[in-house]
Amino acid sequence: MGETAGGAGLKTVALDAMGVIYPVGDDGDDVKNLLIPFIKEKGGSEDIENIERLYLQASLGKLPAFQFWQKVGLNPKLEDEYLKRFSLAPGLIGFLEAANSRKVAVWCLSNDISEWSRKLRENFALNKYMRGFIISGDIKARKPDIAIFKYLLKLTGGEAADITMVDDRPANLEAASSLGYNTVLFNSAGHGLSQKKHRTAVGFKELMNILL
Repeated sequence: MGETAGGAGLKTVALDAMGVIYPVGDDGDDVKNLLIPFIKEKGGSEDIENIERLYLQASLGKLPAFQFWQKVGLNPKLEDEYLKRFSLAPGLIGFLEAANSRKVAVWCLSNDISEWSRKLRENFALNKYMRGFIISGDIKARKPDIAIFKYLLKLTGGEAADITMVDDRPANLEAASSLGYNTVLFNSAGHGLSQKKHRTAVGFKELMNILL
């Protein structure tokens, strides 16, 4: 793992969505903490394994969002109501504004269903802050698949050492680190602070102190 600190030489930051940009519970699992409860609440399927299987297919671009809803027994028109349950992490906008002012390019690199990712970033007006969004449903590769990290490298045209990946899952950071990315474990719940493989930020205020 390389070290980029205090903004010196920092060119690109890649933020995970679920568990970083959007708080979705202490474990960063939006499927378990938001999606499955919503489906049950609305009278849809209670087959958790099938919901998870269908979500995996949709997040790899193999199943359109409207078909996902149909297959879990719900009307696709409920999608917008579900997405309203997401919020932005405290301090995110301040971090993005600071990064922009320092000419640091911020990308989102996340596992998600294409349609949901697009609607969320439009709902929260994130496009004006972010250089781009690399979503598993668009490129048909999910973290920690090394292909999604190579895709970002291709788009930036830079070196891996120029990029800092911020994620709440160590396995994703291990994959990024194997390519030479700098890494930060985003740990808003404060778990695993004793780990030494990756720098750790408890929230965006601390992330700003580390990177900017």
